[in-house]
Amino acid sequence: MKLLINFVRVFVGVLFIFSGLVKANDPLGLSYKMQEFFELWNMHFLNAYTLSFSIIMIAFEIVAGVALLVGWQMRLFSWLLLILIIFFTFLTGYAVITGTPKECGCFGNCIPLTSDQSFMKDLLLLALILLLLVFRKKIQPLFSAKGSIIVLFFSTVFTLAFMWYALVHLPVVDCLAYKEGNSILGGMKVPEGARPDSTVITFVYKKGGQDMEFTADKFPEDFSDSLYTFVKRYDKVVRRGNAEPAIKDFALTNQKGEPMTETVLSGEGYKLLLFLRSDYPQGEWLTYLDMIAQTASANAIGREIVTSINLETLYKNPPPVFYKFNAVLCDATVIKTTARANPTLFLLNRDTIVKKWSYADMDAALKYISKMYPKPY
Repeated sequence: MKLLINFVRVFVGVLFIFSGLVKANDPLGLSYKMQEFFELWNMHFLNAYTLSFSIIMIAFEIVAGVALLVGWQMRLFSWLLLILIIFFTFLTGYAVITGTPKECGCFGNCIPLTSDQSFMKDLLLLALILLLLVFRKKIQPLFSAKGSIIVLFFSTVFTLAFMWYALVHLPVVDCLAYKEGNSILGGMKVPEGARPDSTVITFVYKKGGQDMEFTADKFPEDFSDSLYTFVKRYDKVVRRGNAEPAIKDFALTNQKGEPMTETVLSGEGYKLLLFLRSDYPQGEWLTYLDMIAQTASANAIGREIVTSINLETLYKNPPPVFYKFNAVLCDATVIKTTARANPTLFLLNRDTIVKKWSYADMDAALKYISKMYPKPY
């Protein structure tokens, strides 16, 4: 039994650390997933705190996983993990029952799991954590209390530093549909060989004051217009397909609302897209961006600001470099999905993403673009 308990301890600990690290690579991704749940529950007032919740949850997952591995304070962490996994199981169970959201974000964007898969995973973890809680006295710590605290301290510092880097720069491992090498227009198409949803036509009729559902091939034997009153007809999904494009809602427009996506992306050659939200910071990045814009202008590289800010507001006392860019509008949620840092600069060759940089890495962007177009001597 002791061998089994220690195997479970290591398995659960490694799984929580792995899950936490995947999410720590993109804390904003978990933050946006939380916002989806809060929107469903009409708890909009919590949206402002989702990033803080995300950071705390990710840090706890990793630290709790490390605590399991070193066997420290098993009573405390067994109870904390039990509470956490009950909460996770509730979320995934809710997603299974309601069908929304389709993915729960348990392993971030890098390892997408369906709601059903996430729910089964959480049920397994719930059973394993209950086992650890019951037999926690069989687990001996690997280090002294002081040694365990030191390990947990450095684990916490590493986790917070890793998340800070991902937030200020960009995710270390890019698992988004807008990663380097991907075509934006290509990602908006349904993949070849994709399987559409399987549906059946379902009728709802009222009989004796009760609604009854049946499909077109299974009408009741006593069906007649005198007994049944038509209520509605709908298509019921019996098997989910995968006929969805990786990029669903990307759309650019001008101030008049006219479509600009094809105009901006389909032109030949290189172009720069600066994805910008309203709360962008000031700083040295603007100086580097100005030098990038000068190099781009001298070499006929297209330049667009992609923003959710009203264009009149955008150009009301903006940083001077903004005048060196054209501007198009895009939905704020799409921009958050496309560009994790605010702002983020994309270098495209036609519609294919060549490179992208956070505002904190504009110096690297300048070096890269300068190497593409060195000054003549």
